[in-house]
Amino acid sequence: MRRFVSLCLFFSLGASAQNLPANYDQLIREETPKVIEWRRYFHQNPELSNREYNTAKKIEAHLKQLGIETRVMAGTGVVGVLKGGKPGPVVALRADIDALPVTERNALPFKSTAKTDYNGQQVGVMHACGHDSHIAMLMGTAEVMSKMKADIPGTVVFLFQPAEEGPPGTEEGGAPLMVKQGALDNPKVDAVFGIHIEDWADLGKIYYKPEAFMASSDWFTIKVKGRQSHGAEPWKAIDPIVVSAEIIQNLQTIVSRQMDLTQAPVIITVGKISAGVRPNIIPEEAVMEGTIRTLDSKMQKEVHERIRNTAKNIAAAYGATVEVTIDTKTLVTYNDPKLVAQSLPSLQKAAGENNVVPYHWVTGAEDFSFYGLKAPSFFFYLGARNPATKMEDAPAHHTPDFYIDDSKLDVGVKAFCQLVFDYAKNK
Repeated sequence: MRRFVSLCLFFSLGASAQNLPANYDQLIREETPKVIEWRRYFHQNPELSNREYNTAKKIEAHLKQLGIETRVMAGTGVVGVLKGGKPGPVVALRADIDALPVTERNALPFKSTAKTDYNGQQVGVMHACGHDSHIAMLMGTAEVMSKMKADIPGTVVFLFQPAEEGPPGTEEGGAPLMVKQGALDNPKVDAVFGIHIEDWADLGKIYYKPEAFMASSDWFTIKVKGRQSHGAEPWKAIDPIVVSAEIIQNLQTIVSRQMDLTQAPVIITVGKISAGVRPNIIPEEAVMEGTIRTLDSKMQKEVHERIRNTAKNIAAAYGATVEVTIDTKTLVTYNDPKLVAQSLPSLQKAAGENNVVPYHWVTGAEDFSFYGLKAPSFFFYLGARNPATKMEDAPAHHTPDFYIDDSKLDVGVKAFCQLVFDYAKNK
């Protein structure tokens, strides 16, 4: 901790920011109503992962109107490149653009009434995680930066990324596909920043943590194969449901008895079980599906191995067989400590010195983590809870009642602009 504080002092006292233009504050004031208008437009017109066709068209048209070089990547992703008038580094700023299969219950004038097919059923579509605000803040940043082009030290890459919530089925998508297709390579990016709105957090405040911040996310499937029999004669069966119950119980002992939780949290959740067709038939197969969350990459690998061994050994004890598959959806979202330290003064200028607060690690996951494989990265939260709502009463993300107060989205725009200018000085 002492080392981190020392770095903060070095970067805040020993380095001054690149000068923003004299009309910077005026540009932000003029942009804020547009940012709110865009956020509400996208909220009313959401699209699911890898299907953000109209969203991408609107973003691309906006960037082109600003004279920003654009290209489409990862199907519905849009990358904009703005070359500044002064030499300097390449900084990437990211926003995710997809919505969720959730039916909105809010009574907003810009409430989503969109519906679409998802996994063979009709569902509502809603920006139930705030990606609409992410798009709007980055569009606003692009417009402000385009008006300061002559003063920008270096190049800004705007990453409007699809499918953060996960591409459907076996499709590729999200940050892994953006990275794979070279979003950070041409031009080669020196640092990547990302913001996530949070409806539980104090309005206009920024929350951060150096090093591991958000968990890796793995999805697992365990198929237990036994022997079918009449429910009245269980001794003739190898009951996969009983075996599955034993496996589920023992998966929790991996967390409670096998992992050093003083090092980092671990979560194993079984969220779905499928087995059988009739109450009086013991089936041949049972299938469990769930998620793993870890905040340490070594622990992540160890948990995978322990799940496989637990399932295999319990199944063998009953005479059953088992198949275990584990699919990594995201990595640990890791904030480069040096980048965090040098960025804190920038965030304080954007939000106010007392409005940038350290936070703890989070078991939610973000595919922003994949950008950290290519360049130092820093991902932080922006609070958007209406002051009239208590923190404990704020609806959870990914729910029909999710709601944000969009009156402080200008803080996100300011943060992105400050980070670009200040990073160049500290580089």
